Amino acid sequence: MEGERLVCVVCGHRAAFHRLPLLALTGPSAAGKSTVGPELARRLSGEVVVLEQDVLWTGALRDDVDGHPAFRSTWLRMAAMIHQSGRPVVLCGTVVPPEFEPLPERVFFSDIHYLALVADSDVLARRLRRRPAWRGWDEPRIAEMLEFNEWLRRDGPSLAPPVELFDTTSVPLGESVAYVERWVRRVLADAAGSSAS
Repeated sequence: MEGERLVCVVCGHRAAFHRLPLLALTGPSAAGKSTVGPELARRLSGEVVVLEQDVLWTGALRDDVDGHPAFRSTWLRMAAMIHQSGRPVVLCGTVVPPEFEPLPERVFFSDIHYLALVADSDVLARRLRRRPAWRGWDEPRIAEMLEFNEWLRRDGPSLAPPVELFDTTSVPLGESVAYVERWVRRVLADAAGSSAS
């Protein structure tokens, strides 16, 4: 990358490249990402592309390295290519700044903004235990997710960049969707204002 142009390291060819902000809707399982995502996509149709990260969770990308860098890199490359249409991406999935920020593909984005849906751990545990057995939510896996939830609640706002939090413990779906929609619009308006100045 050279400013807003993509530069081939072999031949030096330069091409225009949109570096838009990426919006990551994150949080633990059962906090509401997969429920909010489809409704958000409907409300923001034509303005942003809302993607569910688990669609790409295939065997070829299940590397054993912490943070799953091959999986994360693939998502960043896909989002960057979608950005070339001029439409920003909202990526719904369990991701945090330490997993995206160090990757080489991070250069494709002007910024990455994070909003985590979180909830009280006892509520999350009840939601996860109600899931069908084929989804594999045994007690050790639930405990791991609750630990992630508590870590986000405690440390998310102090990460670099910070993770904004929204607690869905007792919030109706419509209110959660409205909050996330306002967050998306605010982030994009701020980005448009920054690029104009």
